[in-house]
Amino acid sequence: MKKVYTLDGAAGIPRGFAVRPMTMDAAAISSGNAFLVSELEKLDPTLLEPLTSSTYARDITIESGGGWVETTSVMNVDYAVSGGQADAVGGVQNNVRLIQANLDKDLFKVFPYEVAMKIKFVDMERGKVTGRSLEQIYDDGIRLDWDKYLDINTYKGQASYGTYGLVNQPGVTVGSVAQNEGGTSTLWKNKTPDEILNDINQGITAAWTAAQYDQSAVANHILIDPSNYAYIASTKVSGYADKTILTFLLDNNIAKEKGSDLFIGDCRWCLGAGSGGTNRMVIYVNTKRFVNMPVPVSLSRVMTQPVVGTASYDSLYVGNVGQVQVRYTQPIRYADGI
Repeated sequence: MKKVYTLDGAAGIPRGFAVRPMTMDAAAISSGNAFLVSELEKLDPTLLEPLTSSTYARDITIESGGGWVETTSVMNVDYAVSGGQADAVGGVQNNVRLIQANLDKDLFKVFPYEVAMKIKFVDMERGKVTGRSLEQIYDDGIRLDWDKYLDINTYKGQASYGTYGLVNQPGVTVGSVAQNEGGTSTLWKNKTPDEILNDINQGITAAWTAAQYDQSAVANHILIDPSNYAYIASTKVSGYADKTILTFLLDNNIAKEKGSDLFIGDCRWCLGAGSGGTNRMVIYVNTKRFVNMPVPVSLSRVMTQPVVGTASYDSLYVGNVGQVQVRYTQPIRYADGI
């Protein structure tokens, strides 16, 4: 920075001064102001992380434990009776019916999750000066990545490895919601509250029917795209009512009549997941028996070691995550076009 000092006896010296006062040029003033700004700066210690969300823990049961397995399995059984169930009368015929059981096993894939972080020694020492730990920043980033990984695994699966999630299971029956009374649209924004309720009840009933009317198979969980959720949560049933469409749906659905406490939630993975890029409604039973996601090994920091060649400390984080287990496809329904 170049500073100019003028100490001459030229005209214009203020009264009472023997010499001209010391002054600075524009460059000096500019740098000086920058210095004052940094000195007077109030730094907010909050680190602004990326805006994101994950909802997998709300929409599926996480089954922890099991270790470093490569697959998880579920045993299935089907029953049959010789002679048929209609011929169950004894004492008037000579044949005694026999029970039979057919056992098989479903295998589900498990994938290791691995991510590492490298922190230079000098950066660690600088963190002691600034009061902000680079190690903690990296650790937070890894845990965010873990949540995002579980979120994708829950709803979409891993396409590269042939697995699927809650919104795209190939064995689930897919249908389209009915059109509105005018026959012009299937979109909820163009339907009355009663027509939206009919879409929900039709889906719940179809899934329950396919499950042989098993009382435990009545749906208790519905996922829809955020835009439709915002619409039903903020739109009143009518201009004369205080109740929103969402409250109306929760109070009057068939699942509630069967003793199931229905949940309707927003899920960004339903956006464009339906046929032809339409929005999809997912109707299912959110209990461990019907759907779950094994996590045999939760995210863990397993090792840290110094590396002289790179003047750093390297750490490894690992986990073991299984694909979503849809154990019964009958009680699940996809309704597209909402």
